[in-house]
Amino acid sequence: MSDVAERAGVSKMTVSRVLAGRNVSQATREKVQKVIDELGYVADAAAGALSSGRSEFVAVLVPSLSSSNFSDTVRGLNAALTPHGLQLLLGDTDYSLEQEELLVRSMLRHQPRCVALTGGRHTDATRTLLQRAGIPVVEMWDLPSDPIDTVVGFSNSAAARAMVRHLHERGYRRIGFIAGASELDRRGADRARGYVAEIRALGLGEPRVIRLGDSPITMSHGAPAISALLEAWPDTDAVMCVSDMSAFGAIMECHRRGLSVPGDIAVAGFGNFEVSWCCQPSITTVSVDAYGIGQRAGETLLAALAEREAGAAPQRRKAAKIDFSVIARDSA
Repeated sequence: MSDVAERAGVSKMTVSRVLAGRNVSQATREKVQKVIDELGYVADAAAGALSSGRSEFVAVLVPSLSSSNFSDTVRGLNAALTPHGLQLLLGDTDYSLEQEELLVRSMLRHQPRCVALTGGRHTDATRTLLQRAGIPVVEMWDLPSDPIDTVVGFSNSAAARAMVRHLHERGYRRIGFIAGASELDRRGADRARGYVAEIRALGLGEPRVIRLGDSPITMSHGAPAISALLEAWPDTDAVMCVSDMSAFGAIMECHRRGLSVPGDIAVAGFGNFEVSWCCQPSITTVSVDAYGIGQRAGETLLAALAEREAGAAPQRRKAAKIDFSVIARDSA
């Protein structure tokens, strides 16, 4: 900064004001910016955060960057926050609450303006860290009963129940569910609980649940899972899968076995991934606006930041419920 100031013939404070976007004359701004460009100067964001007590980062935690749904959520956050000069500091928890805690501890050292994280279940230490941080927090993709701050999400259990009702209305009565074997995917576990609750509510006998595969569930889990389902309950006439990925794998296994989908067995998924409408037959699924979750979460954080900058007391907002819908396609 001293080099820039000396070459531009201004004070370091003036350079700092230009970098911060504060009021200086247009001529001075252009002169300083020209020197910055010539020297390739990049301001030390960490030092700036220490001196101002704030950064321009928003910490964002997702369970998996390989999931297009969570990638879409990140894109929605970015679209909402970037025009306001905020940048994402992104972390992948790999579905681990302990990894999430480590990332939260690390990211808070960078003094983020606010935090967006996926799900409503966290370690006690994570909750304490975020509550004491004194910054806006939004939990996404879930509707926790005891939120840390604000929430943008939907009930995964209710969405699964809606799919079971759809299959029932189509005449299916012996409905199974393909889940992951790990409880790390809390949203997947909620879908399994929703399936069980609706099967019992409809009086369809004992639930038929196959748990197979670690999170994140991929296409490769579908084939062994549906094989296990048909071995345990050969008369199964429909199956709901925890995601479109496992549904695709299940359908491919049905093709290999010479089973017609949905003639011999109907297959439904969750997530409305691209594979669901590229598959043959196309997959009946639950659609959630993943991009919209991120965009709404970003808008919620911006509103909270605006209140704080205006000196208003932090407000406890109602959960922003995102709609979901069952999309009927050819597989069920």
